[in-house]
Amino acid sequence: MKFSFEPEWGEIEKARDTVADFLNSHNISANIVEAAAMVVSELAENAIKYGDFSDTHSTVTANISLEGNSIIIEVTHPVGQESFAHLIELDKTIQWIRGFQDPFEAYIEKLRELSKKSLGDHTSGLGLVRIAYEGQATLDFFVDERDMLNISAISNWTEGV
Repeated sequence: MKFSFEPEWGEIEKARDTVADFLNSHNISANIVEAAAMVVSELAENAIKYGDFSDTHSTVTANISLEGNSIIIEVTHPVGQESFAHLIELDKTIQWIRGFQDPFEAYIEKLRELSKKSLGDHTSGLGLVRIAYEGQATLDFFVDERDMLNISAISNWTEGV
């Protein structure tokens, strides 16, 4: 299933609902539906935060597919030259998460880091770690020739898909 939405905060809940409706129509268990809805929500939020929507016709695209016991969620949005620093940070974060034997360890480490931040610092950096741990997903990304960032989260579930 593929759908697009405007890069607006109010669209995140609609994206969650669209994914949940799709997965529910395939009789996916409620826990997995909730995890997948969280994944698309976090990826949509990042798309809105870091995308280049200077072209007013630009949208965010989500593609959800089921393959065996896997749910593949891809979110695509435009990036610009000013996104280069974000892409480096994105790569570092994904590699950092992969460096842990279990995503739960990355989750706990990120929570420790957050507990040391000042109250005025509103950045958490927790979204990708939540996707890896709570969504049980492997993250990857690429930028295509049209300067579109595609972030994928592949969740392999042993039951319920």
